[in-house]
Amino acid sequence: MGRGRQPSLAQLRGFVAVAEHLHFRDAAAATGTSQPALSGAVSALEELLGVQLVERTTRRVMLSAAGERLAVRARAVLEAVGELMEEAEAVRAPFTGALRLGVIPTVAPYLLPTVLRLAQERYPDLDLQVHEEQTVSLVEGLRSGRLDLLLLAVPLSVQGVTELPLFDEDFVLVTPLDHWLGGREGIPREALRSLDLLLLDEGHCLRDQALEICREAGRDGQPVTTTAAGLATLVQLVAGGLGVTLLPRTAVSVETSRSSQLLTGYFAEPAPTRRIALAMRTGAARGAEYEDFAAALRAALRPLPVRVAEPDPVSARSGADTGVLTPS
Repeated sequence: MGRGRQPSLAQLRGFVAVAEHLHFRDAAAATGTSQPALSGAVSALEELLGVQLVERTTRRVMLSAAGERLAVRARAVLEAVGELMEEAEAVRAPFTGALRLGVIPTVAPYLLPTVLRLAQERYPDLDLQVHEEQTVSLVEGLRSGRLDLLLLAVPLSVQGVTELPLFDEDFVLVTPLDHWLGGREGIPREALRSLDLLLLDEGHCLRDQALEICREAGRDGQPVTTTAAGLATLVQLVAGGLGVTLLPRTAVSVETSRSSQLLTGYFAEPAPTRRIALAMRTGAARGAEYEDFAAALRAALRPLPVRVAEPDPVSARSGADTGVLTPS
């Protein structure tokens, strides 16, 4: 490799995405580029470095031995570049410039109105840019520096990522009008063992959470025959009598208002829950701003049917997730 030639950031991001997904189409989607452009970037990087990084066959994509080693270095370079950009941003006045916020689809429609209103009223000079993606893509974007802050369900258990808990919310059971559990309170979790349960497609963290709730209730091995790409479709399938589903409380008023053929049932305490948090890179240059943003967001979220978290600031900065919950 010539001394004067250096890999571009686009080439490194493309290679890291391929290393993460082991699939060119998925990696292209995660980086917001076309598949041919991504393939070209990786090929150019291989030519520049003088080593084969990726083994391509008609059926699968694998990293070569050199690719495995250099992927670690490439990630470190991208993280360092992200830190450089954050440091430059941090020398400016707080809560100004761009803040690239990643949000999962099962949170975005229900919390974004509150988030956007908070940003407009309290941080008028902040350029908030929202990206709705699934969890895996969001975490990749945070670690590579493409995103600054995430709003999603936790725990992530990802090294180098600090979670700032916002709230816990219960899951409820959404049923057709004529279902025997429709509108009931104190539903035992064990009832999930025998229900025709409808879930989101694979890749949604809410699907994984629902399956975990079912496993805890003793439902193992029962197939899920019908799935949907979004909660709106899922609820319409319930209204059509195809089964029941689990919704987080923040989604109930929006999604059940779409049909008069639905009832909501509530589980016995302790109800199954999920935790929603902001996530940032550990040691982020704008970390203090993000913690302030989390505190302001907790206050703004209190009118919602959630239990707002009051974390220990010292624990939050260290990356521990030890939030103490108080009633909203």
